[in-house]
Amino acid sequence: MTFVWLLLLVPLPPLLHYGLHAPPVWVFASAVLAVVPLAEWIRRATEQLARIAGSAVGGLLNVTFGNLAELILAIFVLAAGNQAVVKAQITGSIIGNGLLGLGLAIVFGAAGRQRQRFDKERSGLLSSLLMLAVVALMVPALFDLTERQRLPAARVDALSESLSLVVSGVLITVYLANLVYTLVTHRDVFAGCAEEDESAGAWSLGKGLLVLCAATAGTALESELLSGALEETAGSLGLTPFFLGVIVLAVVGNAAEYISAIYFARRDRMGLALSITVGSSIQVALLLAPLLVIVSYLMGKPMNLVFGNPLELIAIAAVAFTVNAITEDGETTWFEGAMLLAVYVVLGTAFYFVR
Repeated sequence: MTFVWLLLLVPLPPLLHYGLHAPPVWVFASAVLAVVPLAEWIRRATEQLARIAGSAVGGLLNVTFGNLAELILAIFVLAAGNQAVVKAQITGSIIGNGLLGLGLAIVFGAAGRQRQRFDKERSGLLSSLLMLAVVALMVPALFDLTERQRLPAARVDALSESLSLVVSGVLITVYLANLVYTLVTHRDVFAGCAEEDESAGAWSLGKGLLVLCAATAGTALESELLSGALEETAGSLGLTPFFLGVIVLAVVGNAAEYISAIYFARRDRMGLALSITVGSSIQVALLLAPLLVIVSYLMGKPMNLVFGNPLELIAIAAVAFTVNAITEDGETTWFEGAMLLAVYVVLGTAFYFVR
């Protein structure tokens, strides 16, 4: 019932912005809060649709529609010309899901349990895809750095944009190949990582689609208001737009994944929680970021995959190495979750001091 009452927050940001012309910081804060119950209803709808579609696609549906809020938010920020903030949001989503989301799921899931186990095959594939994402996102930055020492800046910018488009195409292809691998050719290997939950009352297909569409539309409205108030809010709070992008917007955009991961971890379904959190980081790196690059060119506001701050690349690499180290044995304990959260706090603190 909690999230039903929280839906009363949804009309508040439009009222503050259009009706009362409130300061941007109030619009921003209320929009952040309003996205949370919408994210929960996206989670509920995708869980019910997964019940109908089959357990093999349960994790994928949670990840995909959970990231939908973030994609909508990033497009609005991109339309405002804040490419750097969008890149920060991409970085924040990768480290937020892989460190904060998974860390919270492990800590909450371990309450009352000594350890939780999951399928090694699935975790091994996720770790490999994370490493691929690190390599793919580092190459454009290293290319830009080395070529800028030999060629004019305008020429390097053009080459970096072309390279980013090619890399984006490759990443999207790999992600689609991963779907074929896990859902078609090797479905029998990975089907067991997403068991169905029969305890909740089932929805009809129509109700699931209606709730999903309504929650997505609400998220789109809140995202537009939130992005419009971003820069003025940053100035009012003495924060940089970069920090808001890499921490605040990323956490808000991925609220559905965090809620879902904790929900399933508490029910001792750590494999599904892992698929949602780490799978979301992978989807952001291999699908969402490349899509945003392509969309930016179609919008006439081109964005490349060159991350200007080396700290962003270090953070993404830290996610890959830390997640791999913790999940390689096929089991987790509360202390491993605490270590993930510690890494996230360290990185978040570093991002706070970036100017």
